[in-house]
Amino acid sequence: MSRKFKLPAVPKTTQKNIRFPNDVIEQVEEAIRGTEVTFSAFVIEATKVALENLREEEGQG
Repeated sequence: MSRKFKLPAVPKTTQKNIRFPNDVIEQVEEAIRGTEVTFSAFVIEATKVALENLREEEGQG
């Protein structure tokens, strides 16, 4: 059975300014080079994974 198409919900966003060390910027840009992933999308996903990892660690403690 196929799933029904639903319009995706667009999350609300807030602009935050953050300073990254140059070497981290270079590493992220290298990781996303040749993809359609933006710097922001990479950072957002990495942050989500880090938060999930923290929650899992807290649950084990």
